[in-house]
Amino acid sequence: MSEPRSTPHALQRSLRQLQVAVGVLSLVVVALLTTAMRPAQPDVLRTRGIIVEDEAGRARILIGAPIPVVGERIRTDTAKARAAWGEQMGGDRYMNYYRNYRHAVHGMLVLDENGFDRLAIGDSTPDPNIGPRIGPATGIEINDARGFERSGYGLLNVDGSYRVVLGLDGANGREGIALSLFDDGPAGLWAYGPAGEQFFAGRATDPDASLGWQLTAGDSVVAGRSMPIAHRD
Repeated sequence: MSEPRSTPHALQRSLRQLQVAVGVLSLVVVALLTTAMRPAQPDVLRTRGIIVEDEAGRARILIGAPIPVVGERIRTDTAKARAAWGEQMGGDRYMNYYRNYRHAVHGMLVLDENGFDRLAIGDSTPDPNIGPRIGPATGIEINDARGFERSGYGLLNVDGSYRVVLGLDGANGREGIALSLFDDGPAGLWAYGPAGEQFFAGRATDPDASLGWQLTAGDSVVAGRSMPIAHRD
């Protein structure tokens, strides 16, 4: 039996199928070429600063070296700072000192919806709003809803000597409790009273390098007890 001849309709159908196949193949080739020519995604993102905003468009997280300056932040706006703390802390005299406080940080800062600093993490964290630190600190600081420091953990460099400090602060950022270790100095727990009283328990730095506790009021020792540290050869 002889093979049937192809009809014009069958040829047209085959041509259309071939055109579709060629079109699909062309799209695949273009996609492959585009992918091959696309530059590789970088593994490292290099930038100077990042500002993360909330749904209302307010800056809430600042990341940078140093962190970016934004208008929402109370700490870097002297008019807002005066309104927030100025009169309470001493008016013009306080603001004169305030202008020299450190407000920047190389790291991350979290703001609340009102622009107050709530969390700072990094190298040379900002000074508390009640006064400058005794030295630059690397660590973490936690503030309350009015921007007063309430807790922190950091490594401070004080005139070339290091201090490791974990602090818990009271209302208006006043010192409450501190667990500290000084290079070649005291190490222990400090608790501070509202009238300047101070309780210490730990290792003192007297000539005997004693362990003990001491309660002071101003420059006077109210009570205490200590014993020398036994050294092992």
